Amino acid sequence: MSAIFDWATSDNLQPEPVTVEIWRKLPEDYCRQVEVVNGDIVRAESPRRAHQKAARRLADMIESAAREHTSRFGGCLDVDTDFDVLLWDFPRATIRCPDIALFDCAPDDMRPLPAGLVKLAVEVVSPGTEKVDTTEKKAEYAAAGIPWYWLVWIRDNRVDAIDVHVLDHASGEYRLHRSIAPDAASLIEVPVRVELDWTRLSELVL
Repeated sequence: MSAIFDWATSDNLQPEPVTVEIWRKLPEDYCRQVEVVNGDIVRAESPRRAHQKAARRLADMIESAAREHTSRFGGCLDVDTDFDVLLWDFPRATIRCPDIALFDCAPDDMRPLPAGLVKLAVEVVSPGTEKVDTTEKKAEYAAAGIPWYWLVWIRDNRVDAIDVHVLDHASGEYRLHRSIAPDAASLIEVPVRVELDWTRLSELVL
């Protein structure tokens, strides 16, 4: 019999909504496998290697751009991958883990990171996450007030396109700012000036 039938018992029902206080006490290994949506634990899909490579390489480019930005204009920006962002905690907590986030510098022990510090959230779209990334997370990040949202599309072992969305504060929703493809452009100006190296975003899995 499948293990799911052994697990599916009344004893395994989530006993109560997960709050930020509860989340901070949960083991970090467990938190890396799940997200919280309106107080309910949801399983996070394990990304494929191409997904992980695209996220890591793009994060490196954004991090370099952030360093250049702060050296010219001041301030402090940081970049990280796959970590907890608190979108809201009332009436029930929603905590997501963007593939990449650009944010105002914060103490290492600030967990989860408040969405108000996030300048950019990036999701790499995988076959199992397309609906969540393009509808659910897109609406949630907008509701949390994150100014910029990038959707990164992979096809044929390379990044095929990056859709840059900007928050329309009048409607509270994202609108498409521009779509970047390898044969069209290599520069994204917002929220920091990122020079894309398309050669690093191809041949993701050797």
